[in-house]
Amino acid sequence: MMLEVQLAELLEGTTDAAFAASLEGEIRTWNKAAEGLFGYTAAQVIGKPCAEVVGGRIANGIPVCYEYCNILECVRTCKEISNYDMEVKTSLGEPVWVNVSLLIVANERTDRRFAVHFMRDITERKTAELLTNKMMRMAKDLVGGGAENDALPPISQVTPQEIKVLSLLAKGKTTPEITSELGIGTSTLRNHISNVNHKLHTTSRIEAVVQAIKRGLI
Repeated sequence: MMLEVQLAELLEGTTDAAFAASLEGEIRTWNKAAEGLFGYTAAQVIGKPCAEVVGGRIANGIPVCYEYCNILECVRTCKEISNYDMEVKTSLGEPVWVNVSLLIVANERTDRRFAVHFMRDITERKTAELLTNKMMRMAKDLVGGGAENDALPPISQVTPQEIKVLSLLAKGKTTPEITSELGIGTSTLRNHISNVNHKLHTTSRIEAVVQAIKRGLI
């Protein structure tokens, strides 16, 4: 119990929605940020199964959180767990996309372990990513073979760096993510996107990605 109290106090110091669950899947702590994200108070959820409260799903609607949680099983077997994205539901039934990271905390005296979940709201980024993926699928469906590709107007050569930018845009990456990955500034990225739009005869990032797919550039 002392460890749970210490965890609860510690997790109040993070801006991430955070809660600790026992390896049996029972919520033991629930911070203020989690209350803000989900709309449930700590009193409402402590003692309940985290699968019931969180109800996480991945992009295709496949459950991540259920009674026999694979995540907690990985914790029990000491397997490494990387960050992952999932969709959760608030108390009002509204969908929210979060990125989840885990921290395992153990009581050395009792050997009791807790899986501390940290959740960051990524709804805006994930919505843009899903929209881009949808546009990519539509573009691929529209590409009906050589005849359509041959009918496309000629373009200036797209540089390798511009292709990297297009590829990252196609993956739904945000401006900060792209500039960080490519090691360039925001103004340089804007120039690349402007050049790409000019070369591909497009007016937006999504149009540029669609045209790049049609032309087989990415």
